[in-house]
Amino acid sequence: MDDLTALARDHLDRARMESHGRSAHLFLHDGPLRQSLIALVTGTELDEHNAPPAASLQVLHGHVRLTGSESGGRDLIAGQMEAIPHERNSLLAVEDSVVLLTAVTATPECALEP
Repeated sequence: MDDLTALARDHLDRARMESHGRSAHLFLHDGPLRQSLIALVTGTELDEHNAPPAASLQVLHGHVRLTGSESGGRDLIAGQMEAIPHERNSLLAVEDSVVLLTAVTATPECALEP
């Protein structure tokens, strides 16, 4: 079992030492289910990328801005959770932050596609 509080603290410390200002750890990988802890220092951004079939973002520490290419931006602070929009999105650390990303990388519909 992983201690999210200890992981968050450790990876935020690591992110502060990295020139790119981030640190991540995939700690659950079970079939299509993935859970990752991502630490970002203030001003660091995960550039726009495609969304998985289903995902949520929970802020464990700090303040982030989740931006969808069509839906605009949404600010989230520690304790808040948001479904990730089904569109290209990006994530900006408004302040030093740690988030828990839960993603499903395949759905039954995806498995049926040729």
